[in-house]
Amino acid sequence: MSIASFIREHREDLIDDWIGYARQLQPAAGNLSEDQLRDSAAEILMSVAANMEGLQSEAEQTAKSFGSKSEGDAGFDFVSVLHADDRRTQGFGLNDVVAEFRALRASVLRRWQALGATDRESFQEIIRFNEAIDQALSESVQQYTSRVERARDLFAGVLAHDLRAPLAVLQYATEILVRDDTISPAGVRASAIVQRSVLRMRAMIDDLLIFTRARLGQIQATNHTLLSMHTLCSSAIEEARVLFPEASITLSCSGNPLGTWDAGQMGQVLSNLLSNAARYGDGTINLSVEDQGEWLGLTVSNGGEQILSSALPTLFDPLIRATPYPDRRISAAGLGLGLFICKSIIDAHHGTIGVESTAEQTTFTIRIPRHPQ
Repeated sequence: MSIASFIREHREDLIDDWIGYARQLQPAAGNLSEDQLRDSAAEILMSVAANMEGLQSEAEQTAKSFGSKSEGDAGFDFVSVLHADDRRTQGFGLNDVVAEFRALRASVLRRWQALGATDRESFQEIIRFNEAIDQALSESVQQYTSRVERARDLFAGVLAHDLRAPLAVLQYATEILVRDDTISPAGVRASAIVQRSVLRMRAMIDDLLIFTRARLGQIQATNHTLLSMHTLCSSAIEEARVLFPEASITLSCSGNPLGTWDAGQMGQVLSNLLSNAARYGDGTINLSVEDQGEWLGLTVSNGGEQILSSALPTLFDPLIRATPYPDRRISAAGLGLGLFICKSIIDAHHGTIGVESTAEQTTFTIRIPRHPQ
């Protein structure tokens, strides 16, 4: 008897095995009804059987091992996706979902093996069955993780957005205190320290908000207005000098600095790059703007130690906090999102960003259209 025929004939027994194992996996499953635990079990088993019964060439089998799919896999994958959604809402963890499929595989093969099939044809049956289970498992895992990641990103985005209002109040209050002539010198110094801390917090919250928007596919340069890149750079430098008063920052511009960009987003890019240079460099920073016709070139250079070549491939990846400098341990104040955000914004403006690092200097280079479409 083929495995597909066996599944159809012993479907109820296999579903019972499925339910029993699900209850062992998840203590909360004790409060779930049998229908809830069954959810898509029958559909998955029948889909596996149908998938195994379809014709498949040796080339198609090889392609499938690399993740290729056939036209008839859409319904099969949809059942796996529904199962992942059900289990997530029922409180099952990702490891529990994986374990369910492992148990289903073992249950089918154990019961089918009891029939005594040991010939070459049976071996091919096992291969086809494992392929179908692996595909169903892959789709369930992908759906489960994507749902969890989206929920996490939405939570982070809402949190970052809601924190901006009380932080704006703190920033306004510290600006008043710093300018108050009636406060003692010690009070002024304390207010200045609080002001710098508030600016750091604002930068981190802005990074988190942009990060979640990028993850949710919401980073778009839509607020294009006519701007002077020289003015944007001057404002970014002024803010960086508040955060890093010991840094020496120079600005050089050549040619026409005008273009249409998203002012807030480009300001974020400049702020992140300057903060990075001040935090990891030797304090000597040069920001330059170069007229390149229909494009504008931006470079942020700083002296200091060379970035390790092994760190360059993942330098723009989010939440990567491997120390990029040899023999140096730095306690970074950010979230490890700055360069990822820079790349996301430059991509949204249809530009490019790259980095070169030598023993003398590290340079981030941006090329951006003067008028992104």
